[in-house]
Amino acid sequence: MDIFSAEEKIIPAGKWALVKAGFSMELPTGFEAQVRSKSGLSLKSGIVVLNSPGTIDENYRGEVGVILMNVSDQDYKVELNQKIAQMVINKVEHFKVEIVEELSSTERGQGGFGSTGLNK
Repeated sequence: MDIFSAEEKIIPAGKWALVKAGFSMELPTGFEAQVRSKSGLSLKSGIVVLNSPGTIDENYRGEVGVILMNVSDQDYKVELNQKIAQMVINKVEHFKVEIVEELSSTERGQGGFGSTGLNK
């Protein structure tokens, strides 16, 4: 779902700002909301959600705000009631962390950062 701005705000080139969304919510136990960039706003204006995806926990009751960053070389004006981000509600699995001395082995092992290749 789209998130709209509840205020006007200038975001200088290369800077970020918290933009209020004008609503609060109560998520059911076991759920979270993820706030993500809008692709059109990112492509056309260089405006992205800084901590994408931003997480809203089930126990948060304050006003939703979106940290927007201007990665362009021009100042950007957020208009009142402008679409600024998208929000997805997801189920979250809760589990206990167990500290162990060893991990099970896999074919990949410790290989990371492109170790599985970039082609099929």
